[in-house]
Amino acid sequence: MNNSADIGKLGEDIAVKFLNNKGFHVKTRNYRKIFGELDIVAEKRGKVHFVEVKTLSYETGDSSAYKNKPEDSVHYRKRERLKRAIQGYLREYSISHETDWQFDIIAVYLNTKEKTAKVRFLRGFVLENGR
Repeated sequence: MNNSADIGKLGEDIAVKFLNNKGFHVKTRNYRKIFGELDIVAEKRGKVHFVEVKTLSYETGDSSAYKNKPEDSVHYRKRERLKRAIQGYLREYSISHETDWQFDIIAVYLNTKEKTAKVRFLRGFVLENGR
């Protein structure tokens, strides 16, 4: 598996299984609009979770070889696109602005040599103004 798109899709598939196992109901995958994309939209206990999936692959036995954290790649421009995508999703699906929601990041570390994966769930990543 060399293609970054294949690795990304595998990471998203793993993230969906992880969320399902944690009691989340996955409502949408790969919500795309001109102004941004949401990897996963899920719901649990009435709260909507907008989930960004970051997949990192490595061949050694140690995922700590990565010096950058996945959340570091959610820079200002990415956060702006995510905010617009979230607003678009809320509008398109007529979800009240009163609805409780949050933005989360799932980091998937793929060991391509051993064919294993580790998942790190970062809940409540702040995009702006406490949300």
